[in-house]
Amino acid sequence: MKNNSTDSLLGFFDGMMPLSSEEKSLVVACFKPCVFKRRELILRAGERCRYYMFVVQGCLRMYSDDDKGNRHIIKFAPENTWMTDIDSFFHRVPSRLYIDALESTTVMKVELDPLVHVFMESKRINNIFRVIAENELCLLQRRHLETLGSTAEERYVSFCETYPQLLNRISQAQIAAYLGVTPEFLSRMKSRMLRANKNDFLT
Repeated sequence: MKNNSTDSLLGFFDGMMPLSSEEKSLVVACFKPCVFKRRELILRAGERCRYYMFVVQGCLRMYSDDDKGNRHIIKFAPENTWMTDIDSFFHRVPSRLYIDALESTTVMKVELDPLVHVFMESKRINNIFRVIAENELCLLQRRHLETLGSTAEERYVSFCETYPQLLNRISQAQIAAYLGVTPEFLSRMKSRMLRANKNDFLT
């Protein structure tokens, strides 16, 4: 029996490539709803990532911690986006990453074997996940290039363009960790950018 979470997932798929009734039945059979509490740890470094997750409501975070205790946020997953450690999930190897819930979060999750079965049964769903993976690769590649050669201001503008729905939902500390700066630096930078924008408007 379908529920609102299932309807959200099917709506996402239909928006990319309309599914047949048989394909929708495949999705309903293998994707399961799950609710994570705020701050709940979903994946710990050293564990295998067991799930590919579609976020129905809420926000997930993927990050790593270095030897000095610094946290590096790799990505956020708000509504209608996907989260997994793709290497750990598909290759069944221990993850080097953490995934947790920044808010109370509802997902539709699937394990690897059922997902592979769906891929074998439906070329259309297989193609949808290929596009999802391509989009994720492009996003991570842009982020990597920004980390290597962009200023903090440029990275902040990119964050605002990538996650506009999170600007008023997550803390400045989270945004700073994503950008690779301190919260104090982020606050000063935003004030400087605001003054510059006002000056541009006046001139």
